[in-house]
Amino acid sequence: MPEKILIVDDDVETLRLVGLMLQRQGYKIVAANNGAQAIASAKMEQPDLILLDIMMPDMDGYEVTKQIRSDTSIQQIPIIMFTAKGMVDDKVAGFDAGVDDYLTKPTHPAELTAHVKALLGRNVKRPTGSLQPKGLVIAVMSAKGGIGATTLAMNVGVALRQKTKAEVIVAELRPSQGTLGIDLGYTNVNELNRLLKHPANELTANLVENELVIHSSGVKLLMSSYDPQSIEYVNATDRLAAIIKFLSQMGHYIILDIGSNILPGVDSILSLCNEMIIAVEPMPNSVTRTKLLLEDLTEKGFTKSRVLTLVLINRIRSDIQLSWTQVQEALGIPITSIITPAPELAYQACTRNTPMILAQPDGIVAQQFIKIASTIAQRGPQK
Repeated sequence: MPEKILIVDDDVETLRLVGLMLQRQGYKIVAANNGAQAIASAKMEQPDLILLDIMMPDMDGYEVTKQIRSDTSIQQIPIIMFTAKGMVDDKVAGFDAGVDDYLTKPTHPAELTAHVKALLGRNVKRPTGSLQPKGLVIAVMSAKGGIGATTLAMNVGVALRQKTKAEVIVAELRPSQGTLGIDLGYTNVNELNRLLKHPANELTANLVENELVIHSSGVKLLMSSYDPQSIEYVNATDRLAAIIKFLSQMGHYIILDIGSNILPGVDSILSLCNEMIIAVEPMPNSVTRTKLLLEDLTEKGFTKSRVLTLVLINRIRSDIQLSWTQVQEALGIPITSIITPAPELAYQACTRNTPMILAQPDGIVAQQFIKIASTIAQRGPQK
């Protein structure tokens, strides 16, 4: 996969010429023409490098750099300040703000390419999220609660573990609304809360790893408390983002149970994900809310830049709900997978505190979870 470079400049001709030159070198180019757009694009696109001008109308390159370096979801991205301002004081101010390299316009294309290659090849150390992610990060969510996003996340996680033998982590990112611990028979679940008590810049890989619980299936779990008082942590987006980045270093497949969209900063969380699985049930209100969710994600560019899997979860008999073709037509995109009704199996799994796929491993529902996992495994973790 080609490395991605975000070019930030308010001069359209510079964007065009520099972008074309770097494209010819094999890089994927993303462009922004002001500071606010640069920060938004950095969060959305997660580029491998940012080429940043100083003089822009809304905020200058120094301020853009400072904001990037203060945001744990993007602070690890290397920055080359590429500007006509060539005085020593300008360069000092750039490095003080946090840039990794400084290049003065105009410059020969070969020199710019050399700086880009050198910085991309360098292991830039940052306090949080400094390592390149290796795991495939998958968000599981739904437009409303009670559909079964947690059940879907856990069972697909177990199926991935069985199929690939790789490291699989299922992380429940739902402060105060955790159900995974209850479902699996764990008591005093507080692992996510303990991490969220730390400021983002104090979180470390060791802290995160120490909170992972190894399930009997081999899947590692990061579970959230079901204590209503922990609702205060829904605003801790910077800490959740830092946790995700560490998790991406610890497993090949990281499945994030987001549930219904309650996180105020869910956009920045989704920007760290490679794929999204959206659960929907074949009931009119669920389909309507899912359509609104998909429209929102499309407007923000998530559905275009990430693999999207739409899973229809049936829990009641088909004659009192919408058909899968009606759901598909209403949503305007194809349904990737269908989970058939299995109330007896669901009850059995609940009473045994085990995932459905383990309660009846040869059943049709297990095969449906395995099919989803097989499709994910074909894409594999990031290289």
